[in-house]
Formats: sequence, structure tokens, C-alpha cells
Amino acid sequence: MSESELDLTLDAAELTARLVDIPSVSGDEKALADLVENALRGLAHLTVDRHGNNVVARTHLGRAERVVLAGHLDTVPIADNVPSRLDENDVLWGCGTTDMKSGVAVQLRIAATVPEPNRDLTFVFYDQEEVAADLNGLGKVAAAHPDWLTGDFAVLLEPSDAEVEGGCQGTLRVLLRTKGERAHSARSWMGANAIHAASPILAKLAAYEPRRPVIDGLEFHEGLNAVRIEGGVANNVIPDRCTVTVNFRYAPDRSEADALAHVREVFADCDIDEFVVDDSSPGALPGLSHPAAAAFMEAVGGHAMPKFGWTDVSRFSALGVPAVNYGPGDALLAHKVDERVETKAILHCEERLRAWLTS
Repeated sequence: MSESELDLTLDAAELTARLVDIPSVSGDEKALADLVENALRGLAHLTVDRHGNNVVARTHLGRAERVVLAGHLDTVPIADNVPSRLDENDVLWGCGTTDMKSGVAVQLRIAATVPEPNRDLTFVFYDQEEVAADLNGLGKVAAAHPDWLTGDFAVLLEPSDAEVEGGCQGTLRVLLRTKGERAHSARSWMGANAIHAASPILAKLAAYEPRRPVIDGLEFHEGLNAVRIEGGVANNVIPDRCTVTVNFRYAPDRSEADALAHVREVFADCDIDEFVVDDSSPGALPGLSHPAAAAFMEAVGGHAMPKFGWTDVSRFSALGVPAVNYGPGDALLAHKVDERVETKAILHCEERLRAWLTS
């Protein structure tokens, strides 16, 4: 097997290592997408389509139900943690081991080794998940070819410690800009300090009490936080502009409009010169009462948990496809320099999915 091919006879843990060793930072996924496409085209039981650096493969067996297995090909920037490294405790280290090349490896193994599943399958491998929402490959496929994503249920193989995570929280990012007047810092009273004007915004954030609603038996936990503050002209100048970037992570019982209205209300009595929506993605309700979700929970076992971060289950929810997160790896290790995953967790997820799709 050449370096220009993916060997799908490797087990999911070995395949994860191979995938990690192929850099695919957001925006640079073509090489990996090419390998995935070529490997899947070699499987006679699948039809394969491609849109940009997004690859979709499907069975057409006439089953009563269609399940979508989805995962993103990209990683955050490499931090001297490629190539992969397997230690003496069978822990695999490297960029993307957890988020989410181990999940992609499981997808590829199921695609290669389950030619006659009990449900028709759609496999989606997409790019640019780790960056702005408008670049997201799954979103681009949904816009250009929504029929490729048709299904009764979807599993996003995001890291979840091999536990089912229902739904996801929405995310809203706003820029709150305050205005002042420049002056020499030796005569500060001749100006107005825009950074000082941002203090009521910070006070609101420090005092904020987040909701913890229970939805479908899962307790979500909201958060409203400053994630960046920018201002200043020079060390002897009173600044005339300041921007506080605020991120609101909200429970899926709020719509995007509800979330925006809530944030506007929180800062209504602050002196804000500009209120700019910088990014917004809705949440997704857990949907665990759906029959397909219930069957999946019974097959993989464990206890359902809420998904606090945003994932692309939101996009499937918008398409009318109930979805959950289920994959190997600890989400708390995602994006870290010491990102890693236990190989037994990868193999466990592969085994559980295979059992569900062949029983």
C-alpha cells in the first residue's frame, strides 16, 4: 500500500494514526479528501460524490431507514504534535487524535467492512468545521446538494468519550464597541477613554447568572463571556475606540432570534456605540425520544449527556434529521497540544457501531 492510498484493512486505531500523519488544518484538507475519496471509490457497494473537499458515500439497499454517519476532516493548527505517537499504554498522541480523526477512522472502517448494513448508510466527510460557520463544508453540501444528506437519523462522530451526547448548544458572537475621544494622556480630561467606557459591559458579564435548563432530561448550562478585548492607540494617548467580543453559548430551547434578543437585553443600559453580530449558529434539541435515537441508545449503551459545545448536529436538525454526537476521545482534550486518545476507545466505538448496524 503506497503512501498515496489509505489502507482500510487497518483497524480503526491504526487508521487513526495514518490519518493524523496527513496534515489537514482547516482550509488545507484537499490531500486528505483525495485519499478518502479514492479509498471509498474502491468499495463496490457505495456510490461516491464530491463537492469541493467534501466527500459523500452512500449505500442503496432499499432499507426501511437511512442513517448518516458524519465527521469533519480538518483540525486546528498543528502545534508540534504531528506525526502521531503511540505510547506504552496504547494511547495515541497527535493533532486530531480526539477531534476528530479517530471518529473519521471509525466511519471509514464501517464503510469498508459493513457492505450490507441493516439500515442504508450515508457517510459524510467534510471540511472547515473548525473555522467560521460560513466556511463549513457540511453547510455547503446542505446548500448545494441537500438530497445527499437525506436521512432518518444522523450520528456525528465528534469526541464524546464513547457516550451519546444529545443536541448541542447554540453559539452567538457579538462585537460591542464603545466610543471615546482621543487626547494626550498627560491631559486626559481633554478626552474620553473608550476602554473605561467598556467597564459597564465587563461588570454585566461578571455579574451574569447563566441558565441551566433541563431539556429532554438533559441539563444544559449557558454561558455569556468576554473572549477578547481590543483598544488603545499608543502609550500616551487616551483611546477613542474599544471593542469587547462577547460569546453567548445558549441552550437549544432558545432560537437564534431569542438568543440575540437576550444579549441585547443584557447590555441594554450600557453606552454602546455599535452592536455587531459577528457569528451565529443555532443549537439543536436532543431529540432522544425519536425512535431511531432510542434504538441507537439501546444499542450503544451508557447514559445520554448534553452537548455543551456547538456541533453540526445543528445542521442536521435544521434539515429535519434528528442527530446525536457519539465518538471516541475526550472532548476536553480537543485542540490541546497534548491531544490524545486511548486506542481501546476507538475500537470500542467501531465495535458498538458495527453491532448496531449488523444486528
